[in-house]
Amino acid sequence: MNKKLVIAIVGVLLLGGGVAGGAVWYMGKQAAAGADGKTVKHEEPKAETEPPKYITVDKVIVMLKRSEGEAVTHYLSADLVVATTAKQEKECKEHLPLLRSVAVKALSALPMSKAATMSIDQFADELNKAFDETYAKDKRERPFSEVMIGKLILE
Repeated sequence: MNKKLVIAIVGVLLLGGGVAGGAVWYMGKQAAAGADGKTVKHEEPKAETEPPKYITVDKVIVMLKRSEGEAVTHYLSADLVVATTAKQEKECKEHLPLLRSVAVKALSALPMSKAATMSIDQFADELNKAFDETYAKDKRERPFSEVMIGKLILE
């Protein structure tokens, strides 16, 4: 009788394992199906596009606005890094005088009290906003994706 009991238990366990395995397979198949019941194809992640090119705009130096009653002159010096593509690199280099001019205009409008409390990201945001406005006003497309700060000195 013990032998029959052991065989019955083993049979139940094997049958239960087979059912469980079938359930896992079926649930996996359902998870891969879309809302319409068709199998969803998993797309391979796309390879990154061409690597960015970086162009520098060195030594953008401006005198910051003085606060009322302040006698000390403050300066800001920044090296900018412009991210572009290989296709747009030549056009971006042609725009360097414009980039420098827009950066000088945007940065020289800052009072020292504000500039002293700004983070690097905030400076970059201010510059990118100024470039967006300039290129939108001229109705031209920017030959670069973003401007970053390579070096920043407040004095």
